[in-house]
Amino acid sequence: MSAAPLAPKVLLDEDAIAATVARLASEIERNHPNGVVLVGVLKGALVFLADLARAITAVPVTIDFLALSRYEPDSGRVRLLKDLDVDVTDRDVLIVEDLVDTGLTLAYLVRQIAERGASTVEVCTLLDRSKQRIVPLPLRYVGYEVDDQFVLGYGLQVGERYRNVRVVAAGDRDELLADPDVYCASCYGPNRAV
Repeated sequence: MSAAPLAPKVLLDEDAIAATVARLASEIERNHPNGVVLVGVLKGALVFLADLARAITAVPVTIDFLALSRYEPDSGRVRLLKDLDVDVTDRDVLIVEDLVDTGLTLAYLVRQIAERGASTVEVCTLLDRSKQRIVPLPLRYVGYEVDDQFVLGYGLQVGERYRNVRVVAAGDRDELLADPDVYCASCYGPNRAV
């Protein structure tokens, strides 16, 4: 008899995610009656941004993306890998993130977009790890607060795996870093547990 595959712990199932996206979309519509530019931070925010954009039905939405290098502790810098295609001058901009923790990269993004003449620059994140915050940064729209759990699924990845898992789950950091495929058997295929 073979052992059951390791499975991450589900933190947010599909219903919880859908309810949160609907709540956030409603708040955004109420606060931006003239429309909003949603700026997704690639790649993690892609899934959340797609669902959020479809849920905003009462106001016009423009979508664009940015891609950044990871924050480098040795240099204290990030690099812009993909810039916006949309002119944000005099527009309400909402940066959409999957997870915010230290705030270092996000503070850089907020500053960059504000310098381009946006009317407002606010942040919407599915997950907030505020206890990790280094830079004080107001988040206008927050789905859920999470602790120091190692999360995956719904855009969040480990070794480019698990982005397409329909739930947000917590996995064992050490197991995942040792073997990024450790949860694949439980997350994919006809016998998936997650």
